[in-house]
Amino acid sequence: MFALVVKFDLFDQDAADAFDQLVADTVQQIIEHETGTLVYATHTVADAPLSRIFYEVYADRDAFEEHERQPHTRAFLNQREDFVESFRVEFLAPAVAKGLPA
Repeated sequence: MFALVVKFDLFDQDAADAFDQLVADTVQQIIEHETGTLVYATHTVADAPLSRIFYEVYADRDAFEEHERQPHTRAFLNQREDFVESFRVEFLAPAVAKGLPA
């Protein structure tokens, strides 16, 4: 598996509303066309109304790269600039808690 978390900070409430619509449209396309995308969960942040968190899990790195090539993803990446003040991507690596079986 290949996973990442992205935090977006949006300009203002109008930008947040437009961003949320862009996300809804994009997620629908992901659901319909990306079999290698296992989880694409989007969240608001308690006590931070202008922040959004995405949690994304892909079958493997190739599935992520395929996601990045999709027309709906390219459109999202281009349009998000109108709404996003800043963002941070964290690529995740599997870890096993000490004492738990792998």
